[in-house]
Amino acid sequence: MSSAAATFQEITDHNGRVYRVGESPRDIMGRSRGWMVWLPWLAMMAVSVFEYGWGAAEQTLEKSYGWTLGDTFWLASIWAVFQAAVAFPAGRLREKNVISARTAMLAGAVCSGIGYFTIANSSNLVLAFLGYSVLGGIGAGLVYATCINMVGKWFPEKRGARTGFVNGGFAYGAVPFIYIFSYVFNPGDFSIVLNLVGLYMLVAVVVCGFFFKDPPKNWWPSEVDPLAWASDHGKNRSLAKNPPAVRQFSPMQAIRTGMLPLMWLCLVIIGGVSLFGINFEVPFAKVSGFGPFVVASSAGILSIVNGTGRALVGWLSDRLGRKQTLTLVLLIAAAAQFGVLWAGSIHNLWLFMFFAFVTGFGSGAFYPLFAALVPDYFGENNNATNYGLVYSAKLFGGIGGGGIAAGVIVAWGYTGAYLLAGGIAIVAAVLTLFLRQPGRKRGIIEDLTTPPAAASEAAVSGHTSRLAGSD
Repeated sequence: MSSAAATFQEITDHNGRVYRVGESPRDIMGRSRGWMVWLPWLAMMAVSVFEYGWGAAEQTLEKSYGWTLGDTFWLASIWAVFQAAVAFPAGRLREKNVISARTAMLAGAVCSGIGYFTIANSSNLVLAFLGYSVLGGIGAGLVYATCINMVGKWFPEKRGARTGFVNGGFAYGAVPFIYIFSYVFNPGDFSIVLNLVGLYMLVAVVVCGFFFKDPPKNWWPSEVDPLAWASDHGKNRSLAKNPPAVRQFSPMQAIRTGMLPLMWLCLVIIGGVSLFGINFEVPFAKVSGFGPFVVASSAGILSIVNGTGRALVGWLSDRLGRKQTLTLVLLIAAAAQFGVLWAGSIHNLWLFMFFAFVTGFGSGAFYPLFAALVPDYFGENNNATNYGLVYSAKLFGGIGGGGIAAGVIVAWGYTGAYLLAGGIAIVAAVLTLFLRQPGRKRGIIEDLTTPPAAASEAAVSGHTSRLAGSD
């Protein structure tokens, strides 16, 4: 149980950034902050089947319901639109204290369950769009955005690896379902399978979400000296490559820097490429003449590497730098598109599996990098809203990687589609070279260790605050 009241201090550094120190996670929510890594991770695993399992499930739905390839992938595209669209308004409502993190998760659980219950029990395409694409997309989006932002809020001093770890659950959590959809998912039993998947998501997300709670604004772990962390390379190994935001930016301030729109544009492009690879690797494997085990395994490898790669790049970005790692990942994503096309064209099994591995890494590792880059550039206080704005790029990327990509395949074949995907991924990588942290000039890190006389004394003010009870 949390204590009735706890003392905290607000410490201001010479840039004007405020750190709220003194309250432990147990004071605030009655448990350690490690819970806010494991619970979001489990919830992300539960809803991952929406995005990463669809390519393995769509053929059975086409046969059972008489849907076309275009129908099934427009369902996936509209799902991606609503999954991305909900991030910004949900983040805004959370930061204005209109809804709590727990409420967002419980609503997400119900909507996610409805998504699968709908396609399990009706062949009506309109109902499928409303239930699966709209409500299912909203549900998965609420879960995704809440989980990612929760980690950033509770681990402001070491968000890279933890954000990547939680984000990874959104990919490899689908692996068991990929094999289920490939082997025991047929017109005779698909309805039972889909209903069970919907029930699993509903229960798992409800249980995890019940324990969610945001920390107060500007919260900082009391065991870490914020002024030393923001200026001492010895205490903060990531500092040289990932300096903390110079202040807390509101959404409009973040937009006016020009950096948030640039992140958004990069994510539009690479998000479309990623969803194209996820959606069409299984159909391309079938067209290339590979058997069901290879088809399922290539999708499973993509999901596993996609998820573990997100954790790896989070750790790597703490050492190489968030922007530098992002550029590298996008170049790998571009190379993967050309590699999959080549391997499928020459019907080489081992090359195809290898490039499925590379595609898995490149098609998801950029998400935690953007998730960590946003608070690095704009601060944690408005992270749910600021990241929601950036993540809304998936609105357009989802359309490009699903319905539009299906049209490109019909018109140009898989060759034209994969060449186009690889080319625009290179464009996204080039755009990342122009990212710069707002308000910070070269050499500012050294300046922070010897602040000017007028700012050499950090402003420290003590307060006693009554903690809010569980929401």
